[in-house]
Amino acid sequence: MISVWAPHRERVRLVGDGAVQDLSKDGRGWWTGDFSGVDYGFLLDDDEKPLPDPRSRWQPDGVHGLSRRYDHAAFEWTDAGWTGRALPGSVIYELHIGTFTPAGTFDAAVERLDHLVDLGVDLVEVMPVNAFDGTAGWGYDGVAWGAVHEPYGGPDGFKRFVDACHARGLGVLLDLVYNHLGPSGAYLDRFGPYFSGSNIWGPALNLDGPDSDEVRRYVLDNALGWLRDYHLDGLRLDAVHALADRGAVHLLEELAAEVDALAAGLRRPLALIAESDLNDPKLITSREAGGYGLTAQWSDDVHHALHVALSGETHGYYADFGARGALTRTLRSAYFHAGTWSSFRGRTHGRPVDPSRIPGYRFVCFLQNHDQIGNRAVGDRMTATVAPERMLCGAAILLCSPYTPMIFMGEEWAAATPWQFFASFPDPELAEAVRTGRRREFGEHGWGEAEIPDPMDPETVARSTLRWDELTVPRHRKVFETYRALIRLRRTHPALADPRLDQFTVDSDPDHPWLVLHRGSLRVAGNLGDAPVTVLLDRVVSGILLSSAAAGHDGHALTLPPTSFAIVSVF
Repeated sequence: MISVWAPHRERVRLVGDGAVQDLSKDGRGWWTGDFSGVDYGFLLDDDEKPLPDPRSRWQPDGVHGLSRRYDHAAFEWTDAGWTGRALPGSVIYELHIGTFTPAGTFDAAVERLDHLVDLGVDLVEVMPVNAFDGTAGWGYDGVAWGAVHEPYGGPDGFKRFVDACHARGLGVLLDLVYNHLGPSGAYLDRFGPYFSGSNIWGPALNLDGPDSDEVRRYVLDNALGWLRDYHLDGLRLDAVHALADRGAVHLLEELAAEVDALAAGLRRPLALIAESDLNDPKLITSREAGGYGLTAQWSDDVHHALHVALSGETHGYYADFGARGALTRTLRSAYFHAGTWSSFRGRTHGRPVDPSRIPGYRFVCFLQNHDQIGNRAVGDRMTATVAPERMLCGAAILLCSPYTPMIFMGEEWAAATPWQFFASFPDPELAEAVRTGRRREFGEHGWGEAEIPDPMDPETVARSTLRWDELTVPRHRKVFETYRALIRLRRTHPALADPRLDQFTVDSDPDHPWLVLHRGSLRVAGNLGDAPVTVLLDRVVSGILLSSAAAGHDGHALTLPPTSFAIVSVF
């Protein structure tokens, strides 16, 4: 049996195994028929070229080709004993399969998983792997939401990757994009009213208009399918603020309830992490308390505050974060904009977080991520302009904070490779439009056309691919060893992972670039200035657990060299 939803079509035919057959329509707009073949597509009304299945599990010949049937039960998993990884206390590592290794495949990524185990991370967040047009891309131009990108290794390749992660004690999160479709191979609108209105990327999903029940069900089933069929431990949901839903039960709340039900059946935790520009704690407030019940959300404000404190950049959306005390304020409350004026938006933005009700682990925080690097004009990482020693101060603050820290691939050794925007659309007109649009966008900010990497040039992908031999270079190795030591301390001393925001204190001096995090009987002190500082602590220092430079202590006084951090125990 095979089926497809096309409620407003007069005729739907199935093409498969050299034959064409008419399908039968029921009262809900579903067309069904018997089919026992392998490759298939659908002809809508008088179309002459078949389209792939909107719910395809496999697109071996690309997003314009026929769909191929795929039996999830045929894969032989070895992770029967896997009990999952809960988000509280965990460290996340974000990676892009296509540039994590030179080969750019799931199987090649498996060969580097022991590095992640050595680093000490708990969860691997994989950028989108659903099928998109071309071979190389970030994944956010996906169009087949249920099919794994074939150049990465297809559905079996992804399962081998997840299975290998679980064998090493690593959980796997997958980035999913429901707020838009890519510009090539997007056929959903040909089948039915999947879209209504628009957002900054194009047509927006029809989540609350006529015929929206089936559209919502498509999203819910797709998300549950990734978790269930690929044994994933959670999902990261891209830009959920672009999911317009005026229904009584928001799609995100409905999804959270169904994911919780699936987790109960699987007997292991499943996480839902939203990327949201709203600064609204309702997303991560429990359903019992009137929220949507998502596990966590990305916190751009913490990133922005850290970035400005470390780099000094204050242009664009960084402008407000150059304010006096911005880093301390944001570290204490997750949001900088919490019912306050946002100059970048030109309006009041956000809502305060109640620290007595919402734990810090519900905010995923980072020094760098794919957006904050790749959406810069030349894809430069932080250490292209900031000394590694300075970045390590930021890493200590992040990894010892109440929040869930995330590391972007290569950050842990201050990789010299940039991570640039790239795509590989076969259509020359589309490719030129993307190329021109990128150059025009940054030309408006003063960049010369020749300075912007060509997103369609394979060399852009090559430049963005990690160079693993950097780990043998002493200056890179030192950064890696510091990251590893910080994560080990976080595991050894539970106070460093304590998520209680109402128990979290930050001392600072608005006139001097130092701060101290209070973490139980530990203090995490950072000097972001170019001169030594002596900080008076509230209690007597009993010892130094980790220091990035030759820190000293005498009673309540802790002396920090320029651009350094120290983690000390006190009594």
